[in-house]
Amino acid sequence: MVTVSLDLGRYVEYYLGNAPSLSTLLVANGAAFLVGISFYVHADPSFADLPTLLYPLFGDSPTALALATLSLATLLPLLGNARRVRDAPTNTPLAYLHTFAFVWLVKYGLWTVVALNLHPGQYVGAPGALWNYWGIMLTHLLFVVEAFAIPYYGRTTDRALKLALVALLVNDVFDYAFGYHPPLRYDPGIPLILATLLLSVGAVYLADRVFDRPERFDPLAPSGE
Repeated sequence: MVTVSLDLGRYVEYYLGNAPSLSTLLVANGAAFLVGISFYVHADPSFADLPTLLYPLFGDSPTALALATLSLATLLPLLGNARRVRDAPTNTPLAYLHTFAFVWLVKYGLWTVVALNLHPGQYVGAPGALWNYWGIMLTHLLFVVEAFAIPYYGRTTDRALKLALVALLVNDVFDYAFGYHPPLRYDPGIPLILATLLLSVGAVYLADRVFDRPERFDPLAPSGE
């Protein structure tokens, strides 16, 4: 696992281990999720064009936020007791949840930055650029920041990583083979498709590097390994 600095770990522990800050983050995620849902409701194509079971594949960023919110919500039982966030309980379902939350946040946080900057002229000089370019890019970069808090308390397994990779690639096929990629002001070409595939693989590779495995984790070890 990539070692998190002591100071960074201390800040993550404090922020996620206190009710006001954790609750604020959960509320912020919930609000951002609703904004994302509204975007896809009014997009073309929209949620109305798909069966409900395919909503998670279509709503890429809202799906990432939903997974992240569920992951963070597993810390709520720790509030008010002496147990550290770092020592949060782990089991197989939680390993899958934390892994999926991490890779979805990283992939779609970075995907948005890549997509906006492949053809920046479509966004920077257009009306509403303050939000449609700068605002969206900044908020999606925060996805990546939030993602790296998850390995502090979450664990993964080899099977969770493999399933996450399959799920991300299925999402890519759904987006580009069937035309359900997030709405853009230009037609996605080979560069964006290749970048998306690389982000899928890269997000899982990062997860493999930064997460501990439950069977290797020893909370009494000095470095948490």
